[in-house]
Amino acid sequence: MPCYRYSNVTRLVVALIARRIPMRILALQDARVTAFDTFDAAAATPLADNGFLWIACTHDEFGTQQKAIHQALIKLCGTQLVDLHVSDLLNPYLPSHYDYTYQYEILVFRRLSGTAVAREQEEGNSGFSRRTRGGPPILRRIHTRPVGFALFDRVLLSIHPEACSAHATIASQLLKSIPTDSRTTANRPPTGPADLMLRIISLMVDGFLELRRELTHQIDRWQSELLDPRSRFNNWSAMLEARLTLHYLDEICDDQRAAIQDWNEALEALANPTTDQRRREHDLLKVRSRDVLEHIERVAHHVRRLEQSTESAVQMHFNAQGYRTNNIMRTLTTLTAIFLPLNLIAAIFGMNFESLPLIHQKAGFWWALGTMAVIAVALSLLFWRKSYISRSDP
Repeated sequence: MPCYRYSNVTRLVVALIARRIPMRILALQDARVTAFDTFDAAAATPLADNGFLWIACTHDEFGTQQKAIHQALIKLCGTQLVDLHVSDLLNPYLPSHYDYTYQYEILVFRRLSGTAVAREQEEGNSGFSRRTRGGPPILRRIHTRPVGFALFDRVLLSIHPEACSAHATIASQLLKSIPTDSRTTANRPPTGPADLMLRIISLMVDGFLELRRELTHQIDRWQSELLDPRSRFNNWSAMLEARLTLHYLDEICDDQRAAIQDWNEALEALANPTTDQRRREHDLLKVRSRDVLEHIERVAHHVRRLEQSTESAVQMHFNAQGYRTNNIMRTLTTLTAIFLPLNLIAAIFGMNFESLPLIHQKAGFWWALGTMAVIAVALSLLFWRKSYISRSDP
């Protein structure tokens, strides 16, 4: 099997992506990357002490090539995946979680599906169909799919959906980065399978962070419409869908945080490294895991803030509506109170009696009309001083 340097492997990966061949079998060792076409060739190639193998395949490929993958794992690691873990890695509904055995660790992490075309293709391939999200386009982009990682000492097996941009980005970064000094190069190759897994997960979390600006702008527009007294907000279905989506994102973040925390606790429980190099690698893993947790916390904090902003905007909208309604009812009540004595006077003089005061006098009409005007003006001034008929918009 030929060994490709970074420039050659970059062209190979670009060609694989262009041909839409998602399977990747790469060996990383001694600042070199070796690409394999078959599992047998990868299992037969010896690895250096600091080398490891990365097997990245889709859910469909993992389902159809389980036998070949298990045979390669037995040759490389002396063990294979447990049947329950295989079912978990193939389950499209599984939340983010962590599990382990004495030979390997399993981490499932949910990521954004990406474009609508890729999402529809993934749902069609998996038989998983859900109702199309309504509202603005940003809500239709929020759909997640699980990515599974089987972490061995010398092998990282990753099972991802179709068109996973995180895997393609990491592969491109690995193939383009030529380390010069491991102590100073920020973009050095991963030190092991766990380091590579954390890099992929970090890119997935960054995908959630990119949604913050669009979600914030959309919520701000809705808040402006809700609080504008001259607008009639009628986009309640999209608002409800946005609240459900934010709850969904909050649950996703909780599961992601719990999975990474469980993995981090397992990492802390490992025996202390004996050499300086192993100690640096162990510290780097802890730093990367804490960085991933911090990014997840940022996403969860922003989602909760958007939930609170949405809830507050809805409550302020209904409070403003109630306030305007109270102003209208107060004005109507004031007008009724002004005209009530006038109606009483008109009703008294409308009685069919022969002897009523002023009824047979020529100035009687003007006296009655003047009295009614004085009463109306006096009541209007009284209510105006008490701010019952003043104009006050929220």
